[in-house]
Amino acid sequence: MAEYIAPIQRLIEEFRRLPGVGGKTAVRYAFAALNFTEEEAARFADALIGAKRDVKRCPVCCGLCASEGPCDICRDEDRDGGVVCIVESPKDVMVMEKVRGYRGKYHVLGGVLSPIDNVTPKDLNIDSLLERAKAGGIREVIVATNPTPSGDTTAAYIARILEPYGIEVSRLAYGIPVGADLEYADEVTLLRAMEGRKYFD
Repeated sequence: MAEYIAPIQRLIEEFRRLPGVGGKTAVRYAFAALNFTEEEAARFADALIGAKRDVKRCPVCCGLCASEGPCDICRDEDRDGGVVCIVESPKDVMVMEKVRGYRGKYHVLGGVLSPIDNVTPKDLNIDSLLERAKAGGIREVIVATNPTPSGDTTAAYIARILEPYGIEVSRLAYGIPVGADLEYADEVTLLRAMEGRKYFD
């Protein structure tokens, strides 16, 4: 016999499909949703369906937008189109936008290279990146993939394929967060902090 009646079990299973949502969290979400009024439930469902229907891929940076044409960032002529920050996913664009000092543009890869998972350059938005490079106007590419083996491999691959275009390629420095004590940093973090050190003028 199922632990929950069928409609609730189905709702739980749907919530479990979300990344990072385990069994207990899915149950909590399901019972919270049951407390919605019909109007709230309809609004929730409409928001989900509307986002799926209305969110498009930007034809330039491969990020997300609410129209068929280029996204707001790609259309913004006040931003420096000569500097492109490469990220793994559209949500990384939103994270980078919190860095108010960055006024360049973006390119979303849609993942990272991973031979173990059979993710090759053909599975990523590499061709569109090369098209942007061939079109000219890009001076610098900042690779902001995550500091993982796959992220590092992807960064090295991008540096290699962009070399013929004379584009300067840099990688985000990773290391000790502001306010942290050295004694709590692990060896890899310390190594990255050392490698990413900046010199005083």
